[in-house]
Parts: sequence; C-alpha cells; structure tokens
Amino acid sequence: MADLVPGILICLMAVPTIQHDGNRTWTQTSIPPGAIPKTFKGTLHERNHTNRLPAPLDPSTNPRLHVNPEDPVTAYTTGVFSTRVIPSSYILAMLVGIPSNAYILAFLRLRAKSLSTLLLYLNLALSDLLLLLSLALRVHYHFNGNNWIFGEISCRLITALFYGNVYSSAQTIACISLMRYLAVVRPFLYRRLAKTTLAVWTCLAVWFMFGAAIVPELMVRQSYQVIQLGVTTCHDVLPLEEKSHSLLVPYRLMLVCLGFIVPFLICIYAHVAVVYHLGQSRCDWKPFIRVSTLVFIIFVVCFLPSGILHIAHYIRLSSSGDDRLYGYYRVAVCLCCFHSCLDPFLCTLISKMAASELQFISLRGISRRPTVTT
Repeated sequence: MADLVPGILICLMAVPTIQHDGNRTWTQTSIPPGAIPKTFKGTLHERNHTNRLPAPLDPSTNPRLHVNPEDPVTAYTTGVFSTRVIPSSYILAMLVGIPSNAYILAFLRLRAKSLSTLLLYLNLALSDLLLLLSLALRVHYHFNGNNWIFGEISCRLITALFYGNVYSSAQTIACISLMRYLAVVRPFLYRRLAKTTLAVWTCLAVWFMFGAAIVPELMVRQSYQVIQLGVTTCHDVLPLEEKSHSLLVPYRLMLVCLGFIVPFLICIYAHVAVVYHLGQSRCDWKPFIRVSTLVFIIFVVCFLPSGILHIAHYIRLSSSGDDRLYGYYRVAVCLCCFHSCLDPFLCTLISKMAASELQFISLRGISRRPTVTT
C-alpha cells in the first residue's frame, strides 16, 4: 500500500500532459447556451464573444462557462471558506486518517475476533482510505483559488472517488450497526447466520453501490472554465441542458436517499434498539452503552449536516434553480472527511470494550454469555 499511494498520485499529476491535445476537441462541440448547472449557475459562452473576455483563458483546455458576478458562485470561489478553511480541513483529515486507516488495513487481521468482523472493518478502512486519498489534488485545487490544473480525467476520477466513498463509508457503518443489533437483540437468529458469507455479500453490495455512485461522474465532463473568475472549476459548475448532464440531479437525489438516508435510518434504529435492550438486562452495560452512544453521536454530527444540505440543495436546484446552498454543503462535507479519519479509533474503542469488559447475554434470561464479536 505504501508503494501504491505515491504511484497513484504521480499518475494523476501526469494526466494534464496527456490530456492537452485531446481536450482541443471539446471546445468545438456545439452546446446550447443558458444551461442550468448541477451546482452553481452558469451559461456556456459562445466562441464569437471571446474577444470581449476580461480574463481570456486558453481555449484548447476546457469549455467556457459564463456566470453572473453577483451569483453565489463568485463568493464561494473567491471566499475564505473554499480557499482556506476547506483545504486546511482536508489536510488535517489526511494527516490523521491516512496513517490510521493504513494501520487498520495492515494489522486488523491480527486483532479481529471473527472473520465477519474483519471483513466489515477492513471494508470500512479501505473506503475511508480511498476517500482521504482523493482529497490530495483537491487541496491544491482549493489553495489555487479553485483552479483545476490536472486535466479532465483526473477531475472525473477524483470526484468519483470522493462521492463514491462517502456513500460507501455510511453504508458500511450501517452494516456494522445492523450486525451489532442482531448480536444483541436477536441472539438466536445471529447464532444461526452464516456470518462470514453474510459479511462477504454485504461488502459486495456496498461496492456495487460504490460503482453506481461513480459511473455518472466518470461519464460526464466535470471541468469548465469560469470566464469572469479566470479559473477552471472541477465539478463545482456543471450545465444540465446537455443530454449527458440532464439526469444528474434526479439521479443524485435517488443516490442520496439510498446511500445516506437508508443507512442513517438503519443506524438510528439499531442504536436505539441495542441501548434499550441492554438497559433492560440485569447486567451492568453502562460502559458499552456510553461508548456506543459516543460513536453514534459522532456519526450523526459528521454525516447529518452534509446529508440534509445535499438533499435540500438538489431539491431547490431542481425546483427553482436556486444554488445558494451548495457552498454550505461543501463546508459540511468536511465533517464526513473527519469521520473517515476517526473511524479507526472508534472501531478500536468499540472492539476493546467488547473484548475486555462486555459479554454477550440473552435478554430472555439465558445464563450463557459468549464473547461479543461485533
């Protein structure tokens, strides 16, 4: 893994050189003006007006978008949040999260009590690690005044990895919560399950959802020149009147529901049920309840703001074309990145509590108390 990560970054940074000649054909494509973007509003600029541009850009790189200087995109692109706060948050998350998740990937197999637990936690660590690695080029993008210089293919790849792994992390956490729910609330059913087989199919389902999330981002153009600002944005401004972009908003709404709302509801139900049943038992489960509640609160704080803002942004964008929530959503996404760097510590804390103090007990008065493994 240590040798793979630098290689990936070097390949991504080499893409602009390969892309330079291939991108020339994009500016020759006829696209209708007046397009509504997926994120911020922008209209495609016609080539016969290039002599009036206040800050002309190289036409051989990316198609050009026109934005109103009074629109929120201007404040976001030039503001301190997108050029300082967001990249600084990404750097902090990477410094903490990449080593910790790499450690989990390397050594969790020596500490896991069962193969099913190992598969789920390794799946979570891999998803978090890919998410954090996708932030490397975005840090440069934000510090560079939201100006993307790494080419179209890199932009598509980084965007796809980012969004796909945000959903994968939430889904894997929901699966872990569900397994813990079965172990505590439905012990007889849990004992009969083929837990390793179930964990394998769960991981495959999560990665299928990951593929569904990244395909649209890989198939459509993500980088456009914003004329008034003199920058090339990556994913932040996308026209929707093109056929390739027209279905992105409804698809994104569906994806947010499946990738965030459903896992979030599963986590809420599983946590409440586990705490209630443990509270009704005759044993002292207070240490485990406190740790489990802490993990759940961190999950809510990190994922709920971005999920709500994501849904509200797309609803307002599709109904009225209002894009003012996008900047707030991008700031809230930083919390998802912090959760990815905290996951290894939270998983280790839960595992230690289960291994050292807590034992599984049937809530129907059964005296046997095997060790908790999830």
